[in-house]
Amino acid sequence: MRRRGFITLLGGAVVWPLAARAQQPAMPVVGFLNGASASAYAPMVAAFRKGLEEIGYREGQNVAIEYRWAEGHYEQLSTLAADLVRRRVAVIFANGPAVGPAKAETASIPIVFSAGFDPVAAGLVASLNRPGGNITGASILDVELGTKRLALLHELVPAATSMALLINPTNPSAEIMSTDHQAAANSLGVQLHIL
Repeated sequence: MRRRGFITLLGGAVVWPLAARAQQPAMPVVGFLNGASASAYAPMVAAFRKGLEEIGYREGQNVAIEYRWAEGHYEQLSTLAADLVRRRVAVIFANGPAVGPAKAETASIPIVFSAGFDPVAAGLVASLNRPGGNITGASILDVELGTKRLALLHELVPAATSMALLINPTNPSAEIMSTDHQAAANSLGVQLHIL
């Protein structure tokens, strides 16, 4: 009898850690989708990690982060977003150029964005106060600031009749920036060359 009890106890001791490990929830995975390079975004990634730590998440301990960098090749963002969706991440954090491709790949995984353009005008959210769908985030509305900068430049150099604006044409917000800046230039009576 003692032998049978000992074997049962030993078997239970061996199986228990496996069962306990199987019952623990899987570590949540955050997808980090960005159109730039890791080196260019190092300070922002550090702030992102710090923000996660402030709410109790430490990378590698109780949360995993899957980074996807397009390195300025915005045409790759759809493929990178699809990879995160296949990975079944819990949430996708996307920068401005990556929001549209992420939205196109999933309607169920939450997407949190940080963008420098108006997400309503870009057709990403229904409104700023009620974005709807699976997308939410913060916008610094940098495009509007760009038009203010153009007006300020005109104030500083009022004799200038022609100005140039450099835009990366593969940036998804390039069209919005071009349109807004052109409208501002027209209102100032300045010819704007978009390069």
